[in-house]
Amino acid sequence: MEENRKIIHIDMDAFYASIEQRDNPKYKGKPLIVGGDPNRRGVVATCSYEARKYGIHSAMPSLTAYKLCPKAIFIRPRMEVYKKVSRQVMNILNEYSNLVEPLSLDEAFVDVSKSKRCKGSATLMALEIKARIFEELGLTASAGVSFNKFLAKMASDFRKPDGITVITEENSKDFIRNLPIGKFFGVGRVTKNKLNNIGVFKGEDLLKFSEEELIDIFSERGKILYEFARGIDNRPVNPYRIRKSIGKEITLREDIEDIDEMIEILEEIAERVNESLDLLNKKGKTVTLKVKFNDFKHITRSITLEYFLKEKKEIMECVKDLIKVVDFKNKKVRLLGITISSLEENIIVEESEQLSFDV
Repeated sequence: MEENRKIIHIDMDAFYASIEQRDNPKYKGKPLIVGGDPNRRGVVATCSYEARKYGIHSAMPSLTAYKLCPKAIFIRPRMEVYKKVSRQVMNILNEYSNLVEPLSLDEAFVDVSKSKRCKGSATLMALEIKARIFEELGLTASAGVSFNKFLAKMASDFRKPDGITVITEENSKDFIRNLPIGKFFGVGRVTKNKLNNIGVFKGEDLLKFSEEELIDIFSERGKILYEFARGIDNRPVNPYRIRKSIGKEITLREDIEDIDEMIEILEEIAERVNESLDLLNKKGKTVTLKVKFNDFKHITRSITLEYFLKEKKEIMECVKDLIKVVDFKNKKVRLLGITISSLEENIIVEESEQLSFDV
């Protein structure tokens, strides 16, 4: 891997909610929740920072969010608006490098190692990008700057919202040593609990384990944990990454058994999956439903169509058929997920970009 890399991770702050507060001044400064109706067993997609003060977070049942903050404002997502703003953000990033790797509508890696802008300073570029996003789009973003993707992503989360953190070779070891293990990229609730059980609570605790020991406990993920604990991440920023599948899953804070509640949550997951398909200009034929029970056993059910799925509604039609053939055996559910595979490029030409010919 090339030395002296300069990687920026841009992460928009409370993206959906911030757009709604920008477009509707009456929402500014108020606890705003974007997601499902609390009266219909919906799920929180995201929420404003004012709502987060009440302990509200994404993937939380809307009814729970309502109980935490009865005065919160609930609105449905406007995905087309969010996609448009995301394209505007990505257009700004592409002015600084042709190596831009979107992770979702609201975050991306930018490799500026060879960029001559701002005299080649990644920190100055990150500050300029943040300023332009605010001036041109009326939104704030947090930025992380470092020499690899892992550290850049960890840095962008360090001073949210509207912050910037720079991690250099010199301060990286101290940063990682003091980083709570739950903040490590790729460490979810289950892995965090497993790490806690072996005495790992911060980055420095991981250093006590050999690579072989971590691989023995966590399989291939153990090698990644070993390297991350030492600030090693050789993954390139790849705008052309080949995706074999696109999926999203949600680990529920409370186990559930009501099918209607599962459908509401799957609606939100399907929205996110469809959003990722649009972002990457992909379409797929195979839909896979994943269900993990409270005994940690899981099952998957798949269906492959003769045509490519074009929208969330079609994804959900398949999901509803698949959930009918799941044998729940009176067990509660702790995780739900949807994956789309058999992918192909989806060529979309927007009206503003269409060519016209004079005859």
